[in-house]
Amino acid sequence: MTTYLPRIKARVALHAHRKVVGLLEGEYASVQLGRSMDFHDLREYVRGDDVKDIDWKATARTRQLLVKRFTATRQHLVVVAVSTGRSMSAQLTTAASKRDLAVFVAGVVGWLAVRHGDKVAVVHGDGQQQHLRPSADTEVALEQGLAAIHDAITPTAPASDLLALLRYVARTVRRRAILVVVSDEHTVSEGLDAALRRLAVQHEVLFVTLDDLDPTTDAGRSSTVEVASGARLPDWLHDRRLAEEYAALAAAEDARMREVLDGLAIAYERVRDERSALGAVFRLLERHRHARH
Repeated sequence: MTTYLPRIKARVALHAHRKVVGLLEGEYASVQLGRSMDFHDLREYVRGDDVKDIDWKATARTRQLLVKRFTATRQHLVVVAVSTGRSMSAQLTTAASKRDLAVFVAGVVGWLAVRHGDKVAVVHGDGQQQHLRPSADTEVALEQGLAAIHDAITPTAPASDLLALLRYVARTVRRRAILVVVSDEHTVSEGLDAALRRLAVQHEVLFVTLDDLDPTTDAGRSSTVEVASGARLPDWLHDRRLAEEYAALAAAEDARMREVLDGLAIAYERVRDERSALGAVFRLLERHRHARH
């Protein structure tokens, strides 16, 4: 059976361990007080306090009976929602597909959460059906979720429908969560805008868009087939002027997407290939972190 986490963990640990620790540090502190290993402060003893919490050294110094208080440990829920329609089976380069990139991005986010002790739920779906896997805080459960995403993305799958997927998330995920959306959607329609606004009220939403294959490059040669129609790309697409216009169009599209999502206070990143995916995920977390503050 194909495994996904070992490769993901190797990439994160070898190339970005220090940055990962820095990004996640302090993000999950609870404002509540309770039992944990994190000391908060001292206060005077009151009747009913556990005698095990008495700080005898501080009591001896101040001549007041003092007890220790600790910061409570809180386990967060991270929901990774991946659009798995047939458009996600398209190639990004001659060596990699959107499916591979979607699994990688979902795996990085999921593994960082599991590594931090949080629960991860995987949601995936297309225009016909959606699925929610129970949340868990184990690598085994995450690996199974990544395999489900991989297996659901095929050229014969139903058409993608991100709006249907997000509406499913709104109906089924009741607990407040950190919601990471992974799709190849490059525009925000009126319906998608409304769905994101609704989700942003309850959850902290992060959005990852996977890029499309550039048809003007060598990867978009005439043997390449468009997923939706099955038509082959014409040779005349390999033109310098077309390449410049396509790049300008993609940049403008990305800027509009970022503007809309910034207006919704949703952190956003566009991922172009696996090589840059790790950095994109870290930038996403960094933007989310600053937005929360």
